[in-house]
This record gives sequence, structure tokens and C-alpha cells, in this order.
Amino acid sequence: MATNLALDPSLIERAVEVSGEPSKKAAVTLALKEFIARREQRRIAELLGQLEWDESFDHKAERSRK
Repeated sequence: MATNLALDPSLIERAVEVSGEPSKKAAVTLALKEFIARREQRRIAELLGQLEWDESFDHKAERSRK
């Protein structure tokens, strides 16, 4: 999909430098993937303390299950 975006050239050049990617497209693609992963991780972290744990669950027993 072709997309035209007006991006800050200094940010793009810095992204290429920091990422080590060979092209602007590769650097932007990597940046978007990392942005998405970080946001998804944040949503998971927000669940911390909100889940009810089953105290009777034995995770060690599950490891030895065959």
C-alpha cells in the first residue's frame, strides 16, 4: 500500500541511525512494529492486580504432566 506522509526528516534520519536498518522504509516499519508491541505490552501490564488467581492451581504439577 503506497502512503504519502509528511514526516520530520530529522526523526527519520535518527531512526535510520539508531535502528541500523538499511533504508528509511525499513526503519519506519521497525519503529511501527516496536510501537505496536510496546502498546500491547502496556495493556497486559494494566491487568496486573486485576486478575483473580486460583490458589489451588499447582503450576509445578502442570510442568510434569505428559
